[in-house]
Amino acid sequence: MADGASSSGAGPGGRGTGSVGESVVIDYGRRRTTCGYCRSTGPTSISHGLWATSLNAHDYQALLDRGWRRSGSFLYKPEMERTCCPSYTIRLKASDFTCSKEQDRVLRRMQRFLDGELEPQVGSPQCKTNPTKRSLNEPMNSPTLKVSRVSTYEFRTDKCPSLDQKDEFICCLSSKINEAMDMCFQGGIAGSDVQLPKAVVKTVKPQVKKKVGEAAQEKKGGTIQDLVYTCNISFQLAATIRRALPEEKRAVLGDLSPNCIAEKLVSAMTQNGEIAGFSLKACNGHLNFYSATIQAVQNHNGIGASTQASDNSSSSKQSAVNKNDARHNQKAKRLEFSMARSHFDPEEFALYKRYQTKVHKEKTVTESSYKRFLVDTPIVSIPPVSGDNTVPPCGFGSFHQQYRIDGKLVAVGVVDILPKCLSSKYLFWDPDLAFLSLGKYTALREIDWVKTAQESCPSLQYYYLGYYIHSCNKMRYKAAYRPSELLCPVRYEWVHYDAAKPLLDKSLYSVLSDFSTAQDEKPQAHASVPCDEPSAKNDHSEIPIDEDDEDSDYDESDMMVDEEMVHSESSADTTEDCSNIDGIENVTMDLSGSRVKYKELQSVVGPIERRHLSELERQLSRYAKVVGKELSDRLVYSLS
Repeated sequence: MADGASSSGAGPGGRGTGSVGESVVIDYGRRRTTCGYCRSTGPTSISHGLWATSLNAHDYQALLDRGWRRSGSFLYKPEMERTCCPSYTIRLKASDFTCSKEQDRVLRRMQRFLDGELEPQVGSPQCKTNPTKRSLNEPMNSPTLKVSRVSTYEFRTDKCPSLDQKDEFICCLSSKINEAMDMCFQGGIAGSDVQLPKAVVKTVKPQVKKKVGEAAQEKKGGTIQDLVYTCNISFQLAATIRRALPEEKRAVLGDLSPNCIAEKLVSAMTQNGEIAGFSLKACNGHLNFYSATIQAVQNHNGIGASTQASDNSSSSKQSAVNKNDARHNQKAKRLEFSMARSHFDPEEFALYKRYQTKVHKEKTVTESSYKRFLVDTPIVSIPPVSGDNTVPPCGFGSFHQQYRIDGKLVAVGVVDILPKCLSSKYLFWDPDLAFLSLGKYTALREIDWVKTAQESCPSLQYYYLGYYIHSCNKMRYKAAYRPSELLCPVRYEWVHYDAAKPLLDKSLYSVLSDFSTAQDEKPQAHASVPCDEPSAKNDHSEIPIDEDDEDSDYDESDMMVDEEMVHSESSADTTEDCSNIDGIENVTMDLSGSRVKYKELQSVVGPIERRHLSELERQLSRYAKVVGKELSDRLVYSLS
């Protein structure tokens, strides 16, 4: 807690155990800075600001629901009509959350890493942040183009490096498919400049094999063949031809659906000769290579190539299998999660410093700025009480959630636990593990935490993701956690994102509740659809959910260093009518430790010179307007 914090005295009655402690704020003012989102050259980012020496959890929850957030002990709220990048508070009801395909992939990728199926060196600093995506500048035949699985290899047949026998076999399968494509489509596309894509054969993952096998056994019964390799070139080929050829030329080629193309390729490959030990089938557009046993796969070095002596081959392959099993067991990892009250931890600071310098490219990261940003908190800690379901088991307050893999700290989420929500403030993670998408992974864990906490504290239902900024593409990822709601900046009502988006597409600043009232309905049917489903693509095509934007998660870089409040106001500010005395008469003020209502001020301290009184009234009127009458009557306002 910041120096000078006050937590004595009882809070307003009837609000549960967590209301103990009064809230004290000081020095309301406007803050003007350059914008970290649109990278403005001038002070175009305008916000209201307050310093807080203490806040009870209920009061900070109320401030969140009026568009405020905190950076350390500094509270800020964008001046929505005037700031360059209007920022809307966004939240999600955890129990309604629908995990999208992309988010599910993040969870599965982490599990593969923990199980030892995903090599950690793929995400090393020498590799791209997201190893499963190809760099725009990387050639299609680059030997560094690999997927992030030990059991999967992708190699272009026009450039195969020196590989082990299994990899050579995959290359040969790819070559066979490419030959079949030339045979099937060369005549129909010879007169064009179309370059056919190259086939990529993948090893089928064990979990996929299991699902396919179970489905086939239920359908046919009896023994089934083992699915070893697969290729989706039919889909790529269909898309290439569709884009490159006019409709009349496509008609000459006949049916160009992936299913039909896959069947044509199977027929052509069969004419060229069978693949010893394998059967090839077209299945839903995929080319699937089946083998009776795993051993049959291991005994093939290539197609039409000389093989080693069977005894030596079997022995060496079995040895390789044993080594792989031993390596898998050795690489199994343990993920640990823990929560601690906000405090300075040297290990956390070391990770934060690495993150800021490598991901956000900061040149200087000081311990003092880190403490002001992520350690200092005005929120009064409230411990849990046995049998009290108004407080979660961890209590209320500010926490650091630590994620460790085999004991090593890999990520820290800074959060506030409040009566209605978990509010995510910031996340920093190990840059060497960027390929794990830790920003997305920890967000999913935080949502799951809310679901669990709600069982013991029913009021704690929501996950607050901070601000949603429609004008900043890198901040739109927050809308991928669905169904989310945005806070109307005027009526402070929550509006479904799908209802608010059309309004934001037209104007960056919008009274969101106007749209909701006009429609008189909530688009709940759309709200439950993951953002990568077909029905949602049109609405969310611009939401960047690629891991390349991972370093943008919880980006509050413009509030990371709490600068001094700017009290010098423009002429437009000073002429603003904020002299509503009725709205401030019950504001409680701190005078040398005493609590005095504004309406009683002069009776306590004596007559005040008019110009000083007018300035005080103007400041209190603006303060009361932005925090709301209920809060302004409840909070203690201290003059610096």
